[in-house]
Amino acid sequence: MLHAASNSPQPAPSAVLVELFTSEGCSSCPPADRLLADLDRKQPVSGTTIVVLSEHVDYWNQLGWRDPFSSHQWSERQDEYGRQFGLDSVYTPQIVVDGSLQVNGSDSRAVLTAIERSARQPHIDIAIPSLNRTGTSVNLQFTASAAKGTTIYAVIADDADRSSVARGENAGRNLDHVAVARTLARLADLQSTALDKTTSIALPPDAANRQLRIILFARDNKNGHIVGVVAREL
Repeated sequence: MLHAASNSPQPAPSAVLVELFTSEGCSSCPPADRLLADLDRKQPVSGTTIVVLSEHVDYWNQLGWRDPFSSHQWSERQDEYGRQFGLDSVYTPQIVVDGSLQVNGSDSRAVLTAIERSARQPHIDIAIPSLNRTGTSVNLQFTASAAKGTTIYAVIADDADRSSVARGENAGRNLDHVAVARTLARLADLQSTALDKTTSIALPPDAANRQLRIILFARDNKNGHIVGVVAREL
């Protein structure tokens, strides 16, 4: 008996965005940093592409160690999630999955459950057909399926970083990070028809000798959920 289904095209993997809010000044954050790296390297959820992003907040900086990768823009982004989820306060390490589920960033079981749950939700298609990195910018063509009320954002991230922490709660430790967010840019608002656009994004000033990633994600403007994501190496 022949099985025609064996020649049928396989469905494209779902892509899920996993954001970690972290700080080198936080002693409970290194296990979450390692978990994020494992998700990135091992891709443990079958049929799902996990796109990771490490966002270093700055509110730990006055407690003995200034995180060199921290920025107030990531603290503000976390504050937005705090309001969205109705939290009394934000915290580190916090993982947000597709902008719709938040868990303690060190709880691997809860993180995997959230990823599996989010992967079952509908997502729009985003792709980067062409990409060209110059000295100070990246030129890219990107496409997205129709999704009115949705905005496309781009993050430039360091592929990996390492610090030797001299002070604070992690004094004396060497800390490794993956997909460290550097810049955030709003690219386009989606409408009722598919989008095909070419644009240019400035690179961070110190990016010349760094291995980088670009991450594009689509955010529903009503509820803050991430409804599509794609990542490419630069």
